[in-house]
Amino acid sequence: MGSIYRTILKRRTIRKFKPRRIPYSILKKLANAGHLAPSAANLQPLEYFVVDKTKQLETVFPHLRWANYIAPYGTPPLDNRPVAYIAILVNKKREIADYSAYDVGLATENIILAAWEQGIGICIIKAMDKEKLEVIFSLPKYLRLDSILALGYRAENPKTEPLKKSVKYWKDSRGRLHVPKRALSDVLHHNRINFSGLKPGVCSKLILSGQAPSIPFRVRFGGRERIK
Repeated sequence: MGSIYRTILKRRTIRKFKPRRIPYSILKKLANAGHLAPSAANLQPLEYFVVDKTKQLETVFPHLRWANYIAPYGTPPLDNRPVAYIAILVNKKREIADYSAYDVGLATENIILAAWEQGIGICIIKAMDKEKLEVIFSLPKYLRLDSILALGYRAENPKTEPLKKSVKYWKDSRGRLHVPKRALSDVLHHNRINFSGLKPGVCSKLILSGQAPSIPFRVRFGGRERIK
């Protein structure tokens, strides 16, 4: 596959950034990447608020919360703070209830992938003081703040590792972030449901409880395979 797939494989959430300004021309292109994402019923309710002035960055930062699993060690230190934010706004006059979240997800991933190819890392932030930030941004009532993307040229290199017991990401003694990920074999189903990711006995319980999928699949009982 091409460069987009390679970018997806490399991409990680970044919380440490180089103190280097991102040109507004690039930030504008990133917002456009989000804007061109698919939209439910093509209503396009999302709008983008770009922050890159030093004073505004300093005003926004205290109202954001970072990496709950490793707090406070996931909060960027003074010299590694974001150099820009893209706040994703929802125009309430244009949205369909329950669908704008899909628009946000699609737009966000477009922005993240486009940014990564420029050497820019992003952290998606939903844990924040929305009311105060909406005042800081002087948002009119028809716009609501959904999330904030913190941006900067990457100053860390998080590593993925096989998920064992806990989904919680962690930092080693050198400060490198480790991110547990489920194996593809646990989440991929090809023509039938794959139970390899379940603990012994769970498969049988699903069948007996009636929670097993209704499509045909194979289940192994005592060395014999039955079609359900």
